Amino acid sequence: MDTGTGTFGGCRLVGIGVDAVEVTRMRELLARRPSMAERLFTGSELAYATRATDPIPRMATRFAAKEATMKALGVGLGAFRFTDVEVVRIGLGAPTLLLHHAADDLARRSEVTDWHLSLTHTDQMAMAFVVAEYVAPARGSARAGAAS
Repeated sequence: MDTGTGTFGGCRLVGIGVDAVEVTRMRELLARRPSMAERLFTGSELAYATRATDPIPRMATRFAAKEATMKALGVGLGAFRFTDVEVVRIGLGAPTLLLHHAADDLARRSEVTDWHLSLTHTDQMAMAFVVAEYVAPARGSARAGAAS
């Protein structure tokens, strides 16, 4: 590892973020203001959450992922809409992040090329851990020739 640049084999850590959300607080918020769900979550996230008997832990976990993403990018509330960060699952694979609009623009300016996401929840607590990484393109790869 080159400690001067923070790189390791062409990889550089852009940022890390972690966030925890109390499931009860999310439940109370959405009970008081049901329309808030549409401001916080994409249609796909809501569809995924509502397939569970109790959707709130899934929603709290996804909210934690959005806040952890903000932290990994070094910004706070208001830098982009919550729906600009989407937690997606492809088949039975691990969840990952898909960024849109202002969040995607910020990630590109920060040179984020890869995301790592870990989610967990209990009945009481939801947690997300996000790593934003820059991976240098390999010589001769399609990524190397891609326009920014």
